Amino acid sequence: MLDLEVVPERSLGNEQWEFTLGMPLAQAVAILQKHCRIIKNVQVLYSEQSPLSHDLILNLTQDGIKLLFDAFNQRLKVIEVYDLTKVKLKYCGVHFNSQAIAPTIEQIDQSFGATHPGVYNSAEQLFHLNFRGLSFSFQLDSWTEAPKYEPNFAHGLASLQIPHGATVKRMYIYSGNSLQDTKAPIMPLSCFLGNVYAESVDVLRDGTGPAGLRLRLLAAGCGPGLLADAKMRVFERSVYFGDSCQDVLSMLGSPHKVFYKSEDKMKIHSPSPHKQVPSKCNDYFFNYFTLGVDILFDANTHKVKKFVLHTNYPGHYNFNIYHRCEFKIPLAIKKENADGQTETCTTYSKWDNIQELLGHPVEKPVVLHRSSSPNNTNPFGSTFCFGLQRMIFEVMQNNHIASVTLYGPPRPGSHLRTAELS
Repeated sequence: MLDLEVVPERSLGNEQWEFTLGMPLAQAVAILQKHCRIIKNVQVLYSEQSPLSHDLILNLTQDGIKLLFDAFNQRLKVIEVYDLTKVKLKYCGVHFNSQAIAPTIEQIDQSFGATHPGVYNSAEQLFHLNFRGLSFSFQLDSWTEAPKYEPNFAHGLASLQIPHGATVKRMYIYSGNSLQDTKAPIMPLSCFLGNVYAESVDVLRDGTGPAGLRLRLLAAGCGPGLLADAKMRVFERSVYFGDSCQDVLSMLGSPHKVFYKSEDKMKIHSPSPHKQVPSKCNDYFFNYFTLGVDILFDANTHKVKKFVLHTNYPGHYNFNIYHRCEFKIPLAIKKENADGQTETCTTYSKWDNIQELLGHPVEKPVVLHRSSSPNNTNPFGSTFCFGLQRMIFEVMQNNHIASVTLYGPPRPGSHLRTAELS
């Protein structure tokens, strides 16, 4: 049985690990993977057709804990303990829930203090006792009558409001004063762990198509002296097609991984002479997992030839490998009376809406099958790749964009600078 410390408005954890509000989904999964012998039977719950309409949930069924992640930014929003019989809980080092201590209303009063009157929800038959960043729910099923509740009663926790001996049914840890209105906080400095994260990624265009990326980056920089002086640093970097490997390293730092392409499976879709030419050396990717970006370099020139932006939707084959890339891509509109007009495609755009904006049908897609080995099937199904304005949009079966691959001329002219890009 897990023995965990409750920190209102912040976290639930122990000496080895901690689930912290604002933590990225990938870090929470990494904790679960590292401690898989202790924390077992984890479910991932999400909406297959509408992944943005419901929170993404990690359900620790053996321990009675749910971790609710915001569907958009994929950071931890609410920690719910829905079965207190499966876990030990303490506050400021003192247990208020264990096999020997029942989490009664009196115990909660003793451990946390009675600072506010509770709220009774007759529809749920639940009595909610709220503190800042912490909420307890008491079940009323076994009681013969509902508690006497006075809306204007303001003398703290009173025996008139809730029967003696009632025990906690659920506990919630969240940010702010209201569980209903809570949002995932910004990522805590303790979650950076030396990594750099992308707050936003803007695709830069020239006259014919994408020319590069402008990234707004976040890092936890340390001032002179102690680590306690660490604070958030925000800075912008731009990388372009034709930049050298050294240029990218100086702008973005070392990648998390370097991946060498063993074969080009899209070569069959190229003009026939190119299919016969074997590659003498392999192109390679810089994988920046926390940015949600891959950068492909030409094996001969060592110049940037492609960018890949990942949206990290649940239900995709690569889910949880990359953090979500919050991109904005300007698209040239070719409708009548719309010459020179652009519309923006974002991480959350649906493919049908993009096609409507363009005002003309897009060519039939290439069907992309992914599997870990030739004999395995992908449980999430195939995706569809559409080519458009020097970009390839990989679209999932629920109409959301899984990734965007940007490609362009092997080397933009040296005269091309940020000021000339829109």
